[in-house]
Formats: sequence, C-alpha cells, structure tokens
Amino acid sequence: MVNFKKLTLAIALTGTLALAACGGGSDDSSNGSNGSSGSNNEETGSKQQVLLDGSSTVYPIMEAVAEEYAGVAPEVDVSVGVSGSGGGFEKFTKGEIDISNASRPIKDEEAQAASDNGIEFTEFEIAYDGLSVVVNKENDWVDQLTIDQLKQIWIEDGSTKKWSDIDPSWPDEEIAFYSPGADSGTFDYFNEVVLEDEPIVQSATLSEDDNVLVTGVAENKNAIGYFGYAYYAENTDTLKVVPIVNPETNEAVEPTNETIESGDYAPLSRPLFIYVNNEAVKDESVYNFVEFTLENAGELATDVGYVSLPSERYEEALKTLEGLK
Repeated sequence: MVNFKKLTLAIALTGTLALAACGGGSDDSSNGSNGSSGSNNEETGSKQQVLLDGSSTVYPIMEAVAEEYAGVAPEVDVSVGVSGSGGGFEKFTKGEIDISNASRPIKDEEAQAASDNGIEFTEFEIAYDGLSVVVNKENDWVDQLTIDQLKQIWIEDGSTKKWSDIDPSWPDEEIAFYSPGADSGTFDYFNEVVLEDEPIVQSATLSEDDNVLVTGVAENKNAIGYFGYAYYAENTDTLKVVPIVNPETNEAVEPTNETIESGDYAPLSRPLFIYVNNEAVKDESVYNFVEFTLENAGELATDVGYVSLPSERYEEALKTLEGLK
C-alpha cells in the first residue's frame, strides 16, 4: 500500500442517496442531459480523464484513491483539485467536473443550479470527520472548551480578543485566529454549529489551504485554529488539540477515530461526501474510478486515518452505483 503524506482521517462510505437535483424527482439516474463535463469522453494524449474538485478536507481521501488507482489503471488521468466545497459545487453544477468532493451536503441553491443546467447527481457519503480545534503546542492554559466559549472566541464583536477575556486566569495576550476560507465546507459547518451564522472575527487569517492554517497555529503561541481531523493527526508533534465539551454529556471529548465513529465527539463530528454526475458516470473511465473508490474505501480509510464504515455499507453503495449505468 502506498505511504501517503499528509493523509490521516479514515474513509467511511455510506449507501447513497440518488438525487435528481431539480425541485421534483429524485431518480437514481440521468436520461442523458447536459450534465457531463465531457472531458472523460475524450483523450488527453493516450489518457482518459476523470475530473474531481472541491473540499480540502476530502482531498486527502480522494488523493489516496487516485494514487492507488494509477497503479491499476495507468491509462486514466485522475485530476483532484482543491477549491473548497463551494468552489467544487460551482464547477460541478456547471458540468465542468465529474465528481465534487464536499465536507457538507449540497445546498438547495446549488442543487437548483445543477437542475438548471440539466445535471442530475448521486450523493455518496464517504467518511466521517471530526472538525478539530487546535492551539499551539506551548499553550498550557487551554485544556478544554465549550461550544459557547468557542463562539465567544470566534465571533466578531468589535473587541480585540484576548485569552483573558475567556478566562481571567488565562494570559492577557491577543488571540491569533486561523480559519478555513469562506468557500470551505469546514467553514460552513463551523459557522452553523459554533457561530450560529454570526460573523467570524475580522482578524482571522482565512485560507482554503489547511496546511497554511497548520503552519500559522504551529508558529504562534497565542494562535487558535480549526480544520479537519486529518490535518491535526498528521501534525500532533507541533499542534495541541482541544477537547470539546459534549453538550449532551457535559464531558470534554478529544477527537479520535473512536470518538468520531461513536458520535461522542459532538457536535463537531460530521460526514464527508462525493457527488457524482449521473451522466458522466456512464462513461467507462468515470464509472470504473468510482467503483474502485467504493471497493477500496475501507482499506484506504485505515491507511489515511479516517473511520471506515462496515463492509455492508460499501456493498450498498456499489449497488447504487451499478444502478446508474
């Protein structure tokens, strides 16, 4: 098995929900509308193309799949881009890519855009992630945080945020913030669950590249950031993860494969997805790649540190895929 760099968060693949992205039906398959990117039906040199883009959180998973697939299908060029969940959906709903990687479900307006462009699609849940809140390794004052404290830290309220504002016993030092960009599904999830749609602190450094966020927190003693579990797990030597108090149990829980899978790491556990263009998947190159993904997701999940679903979930997903032929 290939040794993947910067990949750590276990793939979980679920049975899928076949969606017809228009306001009415939800058929499993497309009837041949304008929904294909077209690139997978042409050759670049001697190679067929399969085009993916979207979430930086999902990227390590699909990068791993693409690297493994290159070993069994060298005639296929699989391109995996990283433009954030929103950026991926924008391309997907225009028919520019075959598969959209997403760390949040598709929004109603994005589904409508797909419908307007004659694109029908199928949703595959491929992993569970534990959105991880991290601080600098030298931070010896934060041992846990509640969701209310996270909101107090991260919302814009016109003040210069200091650690002592959250707890008077903490340092009287200004907090440095590192957040995924606004096109990120991770940003959307944090905004919904923590910020409750209040504006994020204006001084935050925003980036679609999670490695930029990792570096920012690792280099500043007073920094705080958040991103997918994979990027924390790959950087445990330079980052400190903050246990989050589960609102149901009032117990502080650290994100791990076990707590993410069990749901104890709440409310920051979330599913990850790929969205497959139903028309594009009728192309042999795209179909075979998606099939390979579903057949190997469990093993690859372990390799990259994600949480794998039971084998029957992969089997259900393969049956759904077969129905899209």
